[in-house]
Amino acid sequence: MIDLNSKQRKLLEKAAQPLSPLVIVGQEGVTDGVSAMLSAQLDRHELVKLKFNEYKEEKKELAAGLSQSTDAVLVRIIGNVAIFYRESPEQEKRMFKRQLEKLSKDKE
Repeated sequence: MIDLNSKQRKLLEKAAQPLSPLVIVGQEGVTDGVSAMLSAQLDRHELVKLKFNEYKEEKKELAAGLSQSTDAVLVRIIGNVAIFYRESPEQEKRMFKRQLEKLSKDKE
């Protein structure tokens, strides 16, 4: 996992704004299936929104756990929606790598 600075988080938040949640936490809570679905979506899209329809009070803890189990970065939680980022394993599918590296260098 990488640590994001505030500029990198803003970039990813802005990119995630028009996206619809691809994963939803419902009555069953965070199951292995939810974790697997989030991981699969991160493999496809790098940046994924997850919506909490249930367990809204525990969303911070649940999102942090999902972040660890999927080896993704929890970008931010806005309302009942969490934004996750994980760099694509496939070089040609990496959409944010250059921009994030550039913003990382601006910090130094």
